[in-house]
Amino acid sequence: MARGLEGSAKERLADALNRVIALRRQLEADGAMAQRWRAVKSWQSQRLQHTYPDLLASPRYGPACRFFLDELYAAKDFSQRDNEALRVVPKLARMLPDRAIETMALAVELDELSETLDARVAGLIRLPIDEPAYAGAYRGAGTYEERARQIEMIDRIGRSLERLARIPFLSGMLHMMRAPAEAAGLGHLHHFLASGFDSFKAMGEAGEFLATIRERETALMREWFAD
Repeated sequence: MARGLEGSAKERLADALNRVIALRRQLEADGAMAQRWRAVKSWQSQRLQHTYPDLLASPRYGPACRFFLDELYAAKDFSQRDNEALRVVPKLARMLPDRAIETMALAVELDELSETLDARVAGLIRLPIDEPAYAGAYRGAGTYEERARQIEMIDRIGRSLERLARIPFLSGMLHMMRAPAEAAGLGHLHHFLASGFDSFKAMGEAGEFLATIRERETALMREWFAD
């Protein structure tokens, strides 16, 4: 294992986890803000369901699309998973390949950027949310460059998962880790790793899947900024 890469990815993962945990605690501490923030995440989750019905219904792409919606964009509480990950970062770095740690770091950095932008949207929007209201808050909450980076990070995570799915024996190792992970109170983190790996391994070549996401999200971004 390359020590330099491991140290870099491990530090990035720990730093990003600390930041996103602190951000979520800050948002939850303000009752009115937390209500709007959760409403924004719920609206976005429903929007994604309507944007990708074909991918969700596809036998080949459905599991990977569901992983993206459930584990990267879902309107649910990820605090337990993030706290688990922060607690075992040094152990993960010893047990998993460098690319797996790098992929986790990318996922948490995307999570941090998305939560930051969602919090800004929540600070501008009024309930109930509809598309014109969301589009207006979307424009005011982030720059075009930030939103483009968000899409680019989704693409990078997908390509990283595609490369991970080609590593021999990693599938067996992850599944062997399930019982020890659950016994150690790390079931949420194990589910995240295993479901991402399994969905991309089952899909195979991910180019068309990722291109579809990139094209549709970019088109929506341009539409909302143009409004």
